[in-house]
Amino acid sequence: MLADWIEAARPKTLPAAVVPILVGTAEASRLGFFDWWPVFVCLVFALLIQIGTNMANDYYDHVKGADTPDRVGPERLVASGRIEPKKMLWVSLAFFAVAFLFGLNLVSYRGWELIVVGVLSVFFGYGYTGGPFPLAYRGLGDVFVILFFGLVATVGTVYVVTGAIPWSSVLLGLALGLLANNILVVNNYRDRETDLKADKMTLIARWGLNFGSAQYRVQLVGAFLCIAVYASATGKFAHAIPILIFPLGLKLASLMDKTTGPALNGVLAKTAAFLLLFGILCSGSVFLG
Repeated sequence: MLADWIEAARPKTLPAAVVPILVGTAEASRLGFFDWWPVFVCLVFALLIQIGTNMANDYYDHVKGADTPDRVGPERLVASGRIEPKKMLWVSLAFFAVAFLFGLNLVSYRGWELIVVGVLSVFFGYGYTGGPFPLAYRGLGDVFVILFFGLVATVGTVYVVTGAIPWSSVLLGLALGLLANNILVVNNYRDRETDLKADKMTLIARWGLNFGSAQYRVQLVGAFLCIAVYASATGKFAHAIPILIFPLGLKLASLMDKTTGPALNGVLAKTAAFLLLFGILCSGSVFLG
């Protein structure tokens, strides 16, 4: 049973929550600020929000018919019958509630405005596939990922630690958001046919696989352009180190084009690993610089 719940949290996707906190902490340190406690709270908050979102997604994709026996992605816990639907829903809500309550620690540290960030994070995390206007079913899932798993997480961490929102944190956050969204692109590329049957109108469901292939590449280039601008503005050669793995990203894009069916799960895992590698290089280069 415990193994089922761990699988429901989708551990392989969690780097998308960890990386922006890591990079935001590095940027705050570069600016001369560091405090372990708010960083720890930001990290726990981000992880809880993502786990809650993953579990709510598991529940609502089952309810809405997106997870069927035709699914080529990893087995979902509710659709497979390993976890009861209502249990999954209530546990996801519990994760959102704990995330919000734990995040309140940051209010006394930085200010009441962070309550707004907390409320929006919970609202949109649940609303990714739940509620009357599920973002993922309306082609807005990409906006959610870029915004919350890139800009909000990275810039928010820098703001919590430093009390400011420097332009540099926006560049870093946008780069991470674009690469994090490439994980979603592979997911939607793989699930296009079943998404169409369930009326889950992702961007790729609407506009096709060629659009998904182009989106992956555009977001990849956009992310590395952000790093190039960041390194140019700071004047530190070390900050450009992440650009060295750009060819690896292009290979992943080509691999996605040549892959079909369950094999795309491997491309998704490699895209998540690429984000983690990028985040490690990015945060490390910022510290070194």
